[in-house]
Amino acid sequence: MRRAACDNRAIPIMIPSYLLSILIAAGVLVAAAIILVAVRPRAVRDVEVDARAAAITGSLPISPDDEPDAQAILDATQAVGQAMTQAGYSVETVQRALRDIAHANGLVESEALVFPNAVLMSARGAGQHQTGAVSSDDGKLLLSQIDELQRTVDAARTGVLGPLSVVEKIARIRDMKPEYGPVIRVVAYGFLSGALSVLLGASWNGVAIAAGLGLVAGAALMISERMPRRYGALNTVALAFFVSLAVFLLLRAGFGYSILPALVAPLVLLLPGTLLSTAMLELTTGHLISGAGRLAGGATRLLLLGAGILSAAAVVGVPDIDFDVDASLLGPIAPWIAVAVLGVGISVHASAPRRALPWMLLVLYVAYAAQVLADQIVGGVISAFIGALVLTPVTSLVARQPTGPAALVTFTAGYWLLVPGALGLIGVTDLLDQDSAASASLLATLSTMVAIALGVLAGSAISNRLGRPAL
Repeated sequence: MRRAACDNRAIPIMIPSYLLSILIAAGVLVAAAIILVAVRPRAVRDVEVDARAAAITGSLPISPDDEPDAQAILDATQAVGQAMTQAGYSVETVQRALRDIAHANGLVESEALVFPNAVLMSARGAGQHQTGAVSSDDGKLLLSQIDELQRTVDAARTGVLGPLSVVEKIARIRDMKPEYGPVIRVVAYGFLSGALSVLLGASWNGVAIAAGLGLVAGAALMISERMPRRYGALNTVALAFFVSLAVFLLLRAGFGYSILPALVAPLVLLLPGTLLSTAMLELTTGHLISGAGRLAGGATRLLLLGAGILSAAAVVGVPDIDFDVDASLLGPIAPWIAVAVLGVGISVHASAPRRALPWMLLVLYVAYAAQVLADQIVGGVISAFIGALVLTPVTSLVARQPTGPAALVTFTAGYWLLVPGALGLIGVTDLLDQDSAASASLLATLSTMVAIALGVLAGSAISNRLGRPAL
């Protein structure tokens, strides 16, 4: 009797996708911790930074014997305050920087009053008193400009740069050109739109559509940078309408709801996520006027985006907008690849310093890994809190490295992974459409915003001790 042959072939072990995501996230956090421990941290007054700042402006460190010049100090603090508010720093960070600069120049009685679009400065001390006010300029600063601005502020508040050199340096920062040409920046926006759609749960068709619409949106955003600020609301509604119209037409053609992330991803630069969370941060720290102003501005932009989306839906005749999609549609590995593509896209489109890209990728992976682990363990709103809590001090640690960019540079990139603006857009769209789930969507959005603000606030306790606040 012949005995059946035994099959000794190994049976492949299948790892569940959620477990694989947890293992990858844990590995990323461990690797990031090793990198941050291994590299040399930068002191608050690094000799290399001092020498480079002096060489650029021809300035010498402030001498204790120098006679304070209230008018020159007022000019310097106004220039710095105007640039920092334009960059998006919170009012508390700006006020602290302006007071430090004035104190370093011998005017220890100086005070600053900062709003999101204006700075009032009183340079007082040593028998002198000069007061002035400036408003913020239109437009936003590029990430490379923000990085140089932070270096200038660090040098000015520690006495490395004199007031005249500070004014000269701020003028040079405003004249800085983007690191990349307009065509490359538009292409980069297409890539980051496609990558973000992967993180939002799109199908391959959705990724391709998001990338294509990202090219169009990127070109429109580049054009709108040259337009007067008063046309900003029209540009927002028009771009939301065009992107939504294209997606809804494809929905009517039978592509399915898995392409809906392609609606949100190309609009990422218009989503007021950072603005809303900064507003919540300022409200929780007692800056009521600034916080309320930013909150109103962010809510208005969400309403404009929602109006554009619903107008397109009305034109096409889409009966229902269902934003619930399967986040694991492309498998557990695709989001981790998308994080790298997103980092490169942000770096190129927002014109970050070239040396900032490795650090930006590190921050993005840490933020995403922390959020993935938290989502698997506690889920929901708490994962947003933990993501923000981890993100904030990591950006400050990176900023202390010899080649690390300013904390706000990497924080801006990492914040896009938290996508509270996308949640808000969904909630406002439901509300305008009189959806029965609108209240639940808006409540989830508000809870997420508060959680992120609290996470940033808790993380800022560490960031401030490191001397590198992210906001």
